[in-house]
Amino acid sequence: MTDVIDFLEKMGQDAQWRHASQGEVEQALTRAEIAPALQTAILANDSARLETLLGQPSFCGYYLPGKEDEEEGDEDKETPSREPDEAPAEHSGCGDEAVAA
Repeated sequence: MTDVIDFLEKMGQDAQWRHASQGEVEQALTRAEIAPALQTAILANDSARLETLLGQPSFCGYYLPGKEDEEEGDEDKETPSREPDEAPAEHSGCGDEAVAA
């Protein structure tokens, strides 16, 4: 697995690879002795397949910073609760903005 990561890292650091032909990338993958299934995923630009082959699941997280006017001593204050008929915001997927229901 580290061979694939190292290969992709080197490609990302070299601007010449950005405009390389499919054949040039394929030759480089073969020279680096990358497994055929991984080569196919890389050449197809299939990140989901590559993640699966490498055993690395996608990870998505949200970071919601507090408001600037909030002070650190405000932890003991009660937060306003939602009305019973008010639905929580829904997230349709990674990277999407919250949409009120």
